[in-house]
Amino acid sequence: MPLHLHPMDPFGAEITGVAGGELTAPAAAEHCRTALDEYGVLIYRDLHIADEDLVTFTRLLGDPVMSRTREHRLGEIETITLDPSKTDAVLASYRKGNFHWHIDGATLEVPQKATLLSAQEVDTSGGDTAFADTFLAYAALPEQEKRQLEGLQVQHTFAAAQLLANPEPTDAERAAWARVPSRVHPLVWTRRNGRKSLLIGATADHIVGRAVEEGRALLTHLLDWATQPQFTYQHRWHRGDLVIWDNTGMLHRAIPFELTSRRLMHRTTLNGVEAVA
Repeated sequence: MPLHLHPMDPFGAEITGVAGGELTAPAAAEHCRTALDEYGVLIYRDLHIADEDLVTFTRLLGDPVMSRTREHRLGEIETITLDPSKTDAVLASYRKGNFHWHIDGATLEVPQKATLLSAQEVDTSGGDTAFADTFLAYAALPEQEKRQLEGLQVQHTFAAAQLLANPEPTDAERAAWARVPSRVHPLVWTRRNGRKSLLIGATADHIVGRAVEEGRALLTHLLDWATQPQFTYQHRWHRGDLVIWDNTGMLHRAIPFELTSRRLMHRTTLNGVEAVA
């Protein structure tokens, strides 16, 4: 069966006609890179890709991030679960932050380029992943509002994201969050090719040089704007799905599910290639 790409509305594409092992060919990676730049989110339904093939495919796409958790026998793979019996309890707590809109690596100078998520086990009662296209959201803003956003900078912190998931932290938790370096980024990310997106989400703590309340109001407004139905897609997982997204232009979040859910994902991540400017 030949490979077919089916564009979705308002963004994204579903790819059929390919088996997991076939993604280890350089031509498959080149097709993926081109499609990812155009569609933002790619869905390979019922792929059931083997872990070794997932790692090979990731390496063909770019420079993989090595997992710091070492919970999987392959160093590039992170096991994503909230069940504390299957993962480190501290990590399980941190990952509750995934229920809020965010961009991975927003506290880095160069945010991670893309994420690959392979569904090992799914939860039929929850655990969908939602995406919001911040390229589309920025493009749809009124021109006057775009001008008002020019030059604004945002302080991104790990603590801001964690406070959403754990609003009453202990002193020890606050101290642990504070050890993650913060980062100031432009509110509007302008790529070398001229494309612009909003760099917002759970890590966006405050707008530099603005009163806290005023800055928070603007950040909340922009997040509400970017996550309207016309800019979003919600993926209902099937076991074996592989979903890849352009992390630099896609907010994402997991739809809440029980902490003891069987939901288990294997994730690989590509290091960033373009600093925020």
